[in-house]
Amino acid sequence: MVQQQLLDRLYSALADSTRRDILVRLGEGPATIGELAEPHQMSLTGMKKHVQVLEDAGLVSTEKVGRSRQCRLGTERLDDAMAWITYYQRLWERRLDGLDAYFTLQKGTDE
Repeated sequence: MVQQQLLDRLYSALADSTRRDILVRLGEGPATIGELAEPHQMSLTGMKKHVQVLEDAGLVSTEKVGRSRQCRLGTERLDDAMAWITYYQRLWERRLDGLDAYFTLQKGTDE
């Protein structure tokens, strides 16, 4: 149940294009809330809300530095997401392989 809630938070955070843009930007290095808000022409308050969603999902960490808040990319939750995706990817690959084998057998009996 806890794992599902973490994944819900993670995928909900990733569902927004602005938040995905923030993650791309933070992939280049740390940035302040102001630096993140500038290209989006967004208020600091609006950007703080986006960053908070990402922080709650474990995708970003923030630290107060002087009068600004420094944001950094976090990777812990992305590992959880990749594990979930990989599990279902393998499951579907097995099912599709089984379907392929079935049709191959059917094709052989039709001739």
